[in-house]
Amino acid sequence: MKRKLIIAGTIITANPEDEILINHAVEIENGLIKKIAPAAEFENFNGEILSYPGLVLAPGFVQTHIHLCQTLFRGYADDMELLDWLTKKIFPFENSHTKNSLRASVRLGLNDLIAGGTTTLMDMGTLRNQEVIFEELISSGIRAVAGNCMMDRNDLYPVFKETTDWNLKSTYERAKEFHNAGGGRIKFGFAPRFVLSCSEKLLKETKVMMKDFDGSLFHTHSSENKNEIEAVKKNTGKENIEYFDSIEILDSHTVLAHCIHLNNNEVNLLKKNSARVSHCPSSNLKLGSGIADIPRYLDEGIQVSLGADGAPCNNSLSIFNEMRLAALIQKPVHGPTSMDAKTVYRLATIEGAKALHLDKEIGSIEIGKKADLILLDLEKSDQPIQIEADDPGGQKIYSSIVYSAGKDSVRTVLVEGEILFDGGESKLYDSAELIKKGRTELHEILKKN
Repeated sequence: MKRKLIIAGTIITANPEDEILINHAVEIENGLIKKIAPAAEFENFNGEILSYPGLVLAPGFVQTHIHLCQTLFRGYADDMELLDWLTKKIFPFENSHTKNSLRASVRLGLNDLIAGGTTTLMDMGTLRNQEVIFEELISSGIRAVAGNCMMDRNDLYPVFKETTDWNLKSTYERAKEFHNAGGGRIKFGFAPRFVLSCSEKLLKETKVMMKDFDGSLFHTHSSENKNEIEAVKKNTGKENIEYFDSIEILDSHTVLAHCIHLNNNEVNLLKKNSARVSHCPSSNLKLGSGIADIPRYLDEGIQVSLGADGAPCNNSLSIFNEMRLAALIQKPVHGPTSMDAKTVYRLATIEGAKALHLDKEIGSIEIGKKADLILLDLEKSDQPIQIEADDPGGQKIYSSIVYSAGKDSVRTVLVEGEILFDGGESKLYDSAELIKKGRTELHEILKKN
């Protein structure tokens, strides 16, 4: 029986009451949160004690749209519009992956994400060699939803696709092998890339296939770019969300990345079907795609979470960047009180867990949940000075995290009570070795393109 006690100066619970606890401790047993109480109550605790009186204990961050296979290409597809970005750079690069280069890319991405406090992610995967991504997710200790990226059409880059039957067969095999792998940490996310790369048969049969895998999700891109939407309309006679609805793709297990350009009917369809939106503000800005009307979606009761997307289109995998931008980009249009810090913080924690149907397990610090936790140092010179008497409820801590904190604020990262990152050092990877290996593999891909 593994027992740990984490003592922290402040605990952000993200529970339904948004409790912020001062000088409390969290007892962990076999990877689960067993007790939360004032630190004085644990005077005779028998187990490992981790004391961080100057730090903030918080739920690990949840990112609901990532492309680990693209991390190797960070900085090699800048200043381009989406369809050009895909056609000239991303599709050729992904098509050139070997198992070794894919492994190097995934490890670089996981190292970056974990160091930034992300403990759960949903990954889009890639077309071939998806088992490599699953192997790395399992060995890393992170929590994830992932699946191979499905593509049976590709007018943008025709060699980067496989037949409909191949996509369906390989996806089913991967789902059988990896759904609930890693002791349940890994779930399968069926991932048709987007309408322009998927036949109607592929989309429909993928949705049917999910019935064999309880707890799996349907993960795709939607309505990211105006040129994409025009192409979808030309092919289907409908816009993205309307098309998905017509073929019965939308439900509460559907997570749609972006959703920037929606008409009123599409917003209503998202709400009616309880579909989820993964908001990726830095990617949307860098690719010039636009700004999703997140305040409206939230007002309508549409579930929203955050994701960094792929490293070549943001170019950071930091949830802190996504939180800050998610708050700031709405204020010129909707006013300074829109997208307040607490709302945005919850999008990166408990709302992300809800998007993945994992909110019974993660996303907040509550008894019985998994001990997926992070410790943050918010007492640095670039942070607001915290005066408890001036903020007795601790609410200003959300401002510190959303508007001022960054990756360097992350001190310790745990998943199910196991430390993956501590004191600025990964417990999993040698960063210098990852960069060395990545450079070698990237060179080989660039030679092919």
